[in-house]
Amino acid sequence: MTDPNAIQPSALDQLPDRDPEETAEWQASLDAVAKAAGPHRAAYLMRRTLERAEAGGIALPKLLETDYVNTIPTAAEPSVPGDEEMERKITAWNRWNAAAMVTRGSKYGVGGHIATFASAAWLYETGFNHFFKGKEADGSGDQLYIQGHASPGIYARAFLDGRLNEQHLDNFRQEAGGNGLPSYPHPRRLPWLWEFPTVSMGLGPLSAIYQARFNRYLTARGIKDVSDSHVWAFLGDGEMDEPESTAALALASREGLDNLTFVINCNLQRLDGPVRANFKIVQELEAQFRGAGWNVVKTLWGTAWDELFQLDTTGALVRRLREVPDAQVQTYQTRDAAYIRQDFFGADPALVEMAKLLSDDKILDCFHLSRGGHEARKVYAAYKAAVEFKGAPTVILAQTVKGHTLGEGFASKNANHQMKKLTVDEFKTMRDLLELPISDSRFVDGQVPYGHPGADSPEVRYLQETRAALGGPAPARRVHPVAPLPAPAEKAFASFDKGSGSQNVATTMAFVRLVKDLVRDKESGRRWVPIVPDEARTFGMESLFPSLGIYSPKGQTYEPVDRDQLMYYKEAKNGQILNEGITEAGSMADFIAASTAYATHGEAMIPFYIFYSMFGWQRTADQMWQLGDQLGRGFLVGATAGRTTLTGEGLQHADGHSPVIAATNPAALTYDPAFAYEVAAIVKDGLRRMYGEAAPGEDPNVFYYLTVYNEPLPQPAKPSGPGIDEGIVKGLYRFNTAESAGLAPVANAPRIQLLGSGTAIHWTLRAQKLLAEEWGVAADVWSATSWTELRRDALEADAALLRGEERVPFVRQALQGADGPVLAVSDYMRQVPDQIAQWVEQDYSSLGADGFGLSDTREAARRHFGVDAESIVVAALAQLAKRGEVKATAVKEAREKYGL
Repeated sequence: MTDPNAIQPSALDQLPDRDPEETAEWQASLDAVAKAAGPHRAAYLMRRTLERAEAGGIALPKLLETDYVNTIPTAAEPSVPGDEEMERKITAWNRWNAAAMVTRGSKYGVGGHIATFASAAWLYETGFNHFFKGKEADGSGDQLYIQGHASPGIYARAFLDGRLNEQHLDNFRQEAGGNGLPSYPHPRRLPWLWEFPTVSMGLGPLSAIYQARFNRYLTARGIKDVSDSHVWAFLGDGEMDEPESTAALALASREGLDNLTFVINCNLQRLDGPVRANFKIVQELEAQFRGAGWNVVKTLWGTAWDELFQLDTTGALVRRLREVPDAQVQTYQTRDAAYIRQDFFGADPALVEMAKLLSDDKILDCFHLSRGGHEARKVYAAYKAAVEFKGAPTVILAQTVKGHTLGEGFASKNANHQMKKLTVDEFKTMRDLLELPISDSRFVDGQVPYGHPGADSPEVRYLQETRAALGGPAPARRVHPVAPLPAPAEKAFASFDKGSGSQNVATTMAFVRLVKDLVRDKESGRRWVPIVPDEARTFGMESLFPSLGIYSPKGQTYEPVDRDQLMYYKEAKNGQILNEGITEAGSMADFIAASTAYATHGEAMIPFYIFYSMFGWQRTADQMWQLGDQLGRGFLVGATAGRTTLTGEGLQHADGHSPVIAATNPAALTYDPAFAYEVAAIVKDGLRRMYGEAAPGEDPNVFYYLTVYNEPLPQPAKPSGPGIDEGIVKGLYRFNTAESAGLAPVANAPRIQLLGSGTAIHWTLRAQKLLAEEWGVAADVWSATSWTELRRDALEADAALLRGEERVPFVRQALQGADGPVLAVSDYMRQVPDQIAQWVEQDYSSLGADGFGLSDTREAARRHFGVDAESIVVAALAQLAKRGEVKATAVKEAREKYGL
């Protein structure tokens, strides 16, 4: 295995050795110390020597950095197979059409980015021609995380190979009319092409790491051998500032994910200016990745620089390259040779002499154009080194010029990320530079034409043949026909229908117990992927450790401290649980990889990710949006839910709003079940819809969010009668009436409808009893399992009415004929139950836990927020008093009686 921390090739490999004998003496001395005193003594002396050099002002790379030169010297570069000239022509067509597409769309004001792909064209083209495996390759092919701003170049290549036509390109960023192309990689919008959403900065690199890791998980568990699949993530140097971009670097190296390569396009620019104006982003990234244990390959300079390095017999050039800040490198790319001679070469007498040997054209070629990321030979060498490296992931730091080939008006300009079009004259200059056969006559009315060499041209045949040899088109998303998973035995769900008797059971524990039964199912049990961010014991999941095992590529190399206990901590190479440590973002990335395996690998997996509800949507809602875009399926479970149930934990742990955030995600089906049998019914329906036989018109590409509680209470039996299961799934059903609960007061008593969700149902039931026994009011209690699904159904009904279709919202159907006003209660802010207010025909009001949470007992917290049983009674009496159905004084009496 290659050691990623070994000293990498540097300037020393590219400089003539002026005194080989002296060099040999130094090396012999080091060997002698290592032999006589051991390697540790030798390492100690080397570090002391480096410290002395630094103290004496001798410029040396830091221990985690190499010089600012290519890792792979020119002499060590392998030859590029295939036809380099043909690939140059293909790349030229792609550059042209990418720029033309965005420019043509600019007249509609839809935006687009030109400069990013212009800098990265060879990074993609080399991969497409030689490395990226398609869906027909062994395993599942490669997984490509395309940089979002480079999407025009990917569309341009799909146009060249016949997968897109001119109409598609003209509909770039114009999707409303159909047949359009989304702005960025959006699988939900273009599901046959895009696999992975990446334009939300930082989520691409994080997801790529966990996708590579999940590939290993699938292979280790015997689900599918995808060991031939390689994950490629194309990133920007500015993007690496996002915390998510580097959050999981240590995981990738720790687990030896040599099936993963990051390609970072180091054009030294972010959206507004230089990435590191006064520093060097490449060196910073090298140190960061090498420190995390990655193999680092730097591809910085093109072949034009070879002559300069040969002339650098003193190392002055390498020293100067190391000290010049990135913003000044950008300036060199826009200034003339005289300026570069003075500012760059004039800083050192040895460089002054070197510059005398260089023509102005040579200097401009080096400083304006010649970057490693723009040469197929350099990029090929880096990619080959990456896929052949074993034992650690590889990052390729490829230096490019942002806006390359787009002309002086674009290249390296601070504003080029916002520049959306080229003029006709600029296009003609670009055409001549790229040597494209596009005549002036094709520019009609100032409109730039698309370019295509013809469906049967040598370029297109070459492109299609190379892709066929690599396993088909790429990128591509393909949902292989997968037989629906057989439904688990009914017994697993029906066992909750009888309730828990006198035993107190929290809905969190009910969900965990259900999963325990489901993972034992002979048909689908192995498909479950339990994911937890180091809180399994909090949620009562430790019993799954010995039975399922925690996935670890190393297995268990130690004897667990709790080895004598029944529920001991067990890691295994084929472990089923993904216990990620304290990282909600990493756990969500796990979930996304597992939830989309039905498309990525043709294997339906059933992930459930259980987390503190406060730390799910609030922290990682952007990833939930990514999950919806990627058409993921599975169960998100917000445990220890609610604002008043997590006693003592306080403000930052008390969740009173996750259903509000979840409601904003169109792919999320959000439920707040009150009872264990409701949890079972929802999971059962979710398995049917996502993994079984979805009903006509149902979208299986959804995911479920369930809030469950840590408040142990007796679980009632499932009510009998028609429509209960339908109501649970649709969001509302009547749990009992005053009569069925034995709480009917006198005949013709005032009546109210109490709607409760989640743990609030228990306070609502107590309020029902108080209203009957102390105030002579009959209350019916309804379980609102999903305020959000009720609202969505009502919105769909409204839309149907606008189309001339008669449709009544389910919430109105359910409450039709129910006497009295409606009072809705939840352990969340009132905005959650208020989602349905406009569709309720009865008088409507609500109670909820608005504001920040606090540390106290559950009872005190509920009294503080005004959602306890007594507060519900007062609110109910106030509603009835407005209607004249109870005396107005009853409200004041109740407040005084209950100390409100």
